[in-house]
Amino acid sequence: MTAVSAEPDRDCPLCPRLVAFREEWRAKEPAWHNAPVPTFLPPEGAESVRLLIVGLAPGLRGANRTGRPFTGDYAGDLLYSTLIRFGLARGRFEARPDDSLRLVGTAITNAVRCVPPENKPTSAEINTCRQFLISTIDRFPNLRAIVTLGAIAHQSTVRALGKRLSAHPFKHAGRHHFDGLTLFSSYHCSRYNTNTGVLTEEMFTNVFSEVAKFLRNGD
Repeated sequence: MTAVSAEPDRDCPLCPRLVAFREEWRAKEPAWHNAPVPTFLPPEGAESVRLLIVGLAPGLRGANRTGRPFTGDYAGDLLYSTLIRFGLARGRFEARPDDSLRLVGTAITNAVRCVPPENKPTSAEINTCRQFLISTIDRFPNLRAIVTLGAIAHQSTVRALGKRLSAHPFKHAGRHHFDGLTLFSSYHCSRYNTNTGVLTEEMFTNVFSEVAKFLRNGD
């Protein structure tokens, strides 16, 4: 069996609805990225990655526009300020891909690589894109922890690891152990969740405090 690349082709044809949406926005905004958004890596490359963060999908005017995960919309403000706070990123986040932000031992990807209409991928699209998530996880030989942002990212990651959802359900601040990997889960850092109080900044930073402690001490 041929190994699947960790990164889909720019014109990936696998999900017809997402392809149609992508082409619609290429016509509307030809200067935007409008393609599968690649995993954001630290400058030192895949071998330096100890933490992988998995989000849901690119935001229409965020990563779909800029080509970098969580860049260009509100969710990135909270995520990247938190990563900087715990030494998992450095530099300054300015919501554009040419800013000075650099990841430290951390990579960021999405369960679905293309922007879905209304930010809602279908089950078939999530399942189809999981092949890239599996290959992404496999590309990091020194990976120790994964943070999933939201239920869909959590569920797809659990399945990518070959585990049963019933044994590893999603909950905020949850922790699961798999064959040398530890999975941490959080509510997604979307504006909707923070505006409605589903997720507070304190709740979010507490998750990453535990992640940083785990990476530092192994517990």
